[in-house]
Amino acid sequence: MALHGLVTPPPHLPSRSAFLQEEVRRAGVALPQAEGRLPAPSPPDLLRIQEETERLAQELRDVRGNQQALRVQLHQLQLHTAVLSQSHSPVPAAAHTDGPSSEKTPLLLSAAGPHQDLRVNFVAGAVAPHKAAALERLLWRACRGFLIASFQETEQPLEDPVTGEPATWMTFVISYWGEQIGQKIRKITDCFHCHVFPFLEQEEARRGALQQLRQQSQELQEVLGETERFLSQVLGRVQQLLPPWQVQIHKMKAVYLVLNQCSVSTTHKCLIAEVWCATRDLPALQQALQESSSEEGVSAVAHRIPCRELPPTLIRTNRFTASFQGIVDAYGVGRYQEVNPGESQRGLTPGQPCHL
Repeated sequence: MALHGLVTPPPHLPSRSAFLQEEVRRAGVALPQAEGRLPAPSPPDLLRIQEETERLAQELRDVRGNQQALRVQLHQLQLHTAVLSQSHSPVPAAAHTDGPSSEKTPLLLSAAGPHQDLRVNFVAGAVAPHKAAALERLLWRACRGFLIASFQETEQPLEDPVTGEPATWMTFVISYWGEQIGQKIRKITDCFHCHVFPFLEQEEARRGALQQLRQQSQELQEVLGETERFLSQVLGRVQQLLPPWQVQIHKMKAVYLVLNQCSVSTTHKCLIAEVWCATRDLPALQQALQESSSEEGVSAVAHRIPCRELPPTLIRTNRFTASFQGIVDAYGVGRYQEVNPGESQRGLTPGQPCHL
């Protein structure tokens, strides 16, 4: 009877370990090799490892989420600052005419025109450089004669909050007249995924808003720096604790794999495992069973069972010969006491042909 329903490792422990390893790799930190002899964890140690991995994984998720939110907020403040600091010269948009618009319709009316008292509105924002030309063309075709748009590239590239790479942006200021034209402009900018920001008409008000944005950006950079320092501390703890945990988790999975392949003896109330073992490895097997039994306070013994079946093939390899033996085993594994063709394969260079 298999023990799949009785003996199972913690289900989320390997996934949490993989998540921690991925976070460390994402930060560009190398994991050291585990040192010393690390046995499979006991149930109390396993519970402690499970709790620690859960706590560290939750801390990393929270810090990463806060860091990403702060980067997005800082990016928005930097874009808004770039829009207000650019030397755009907003001019009144074309006034409404009674007849249909044409190419000969003037964009600006004279000072004594019939609509000189109408209010001019503004839309300002930023768009990706590869979308700027298409945005300008669509705005002109959809609102010809009723707007004037000014596009300028940012003086310094801004860090992308997702990729972390520097990227340039195109800032724009659109002056227009009419509520319907404003709705069209907002729909078009939404379709191009533009970042739209408030734009004040008075120069002094814009300077005050620009100064306030720069102060907010500086404060946000300080908070982001503290968040990144705390993230480095958490990653340092993960870098120190994760390598021995990974070794212990692998050994734990191996133990549970072996236990699930055993049978339960209801008569003797014990686990029975029938395995093939090389003759010269029997003393090492008995020594390992004796050591583990003395540590855990249980008895485990190994008995040789007479068998007439043909034993499986065991080919001993090391780090050098394993690759050559893998090539031979890809074609087929020899029977018990059959000559191993991998021995001749090891003497050949990779560029020489061989016959198996």
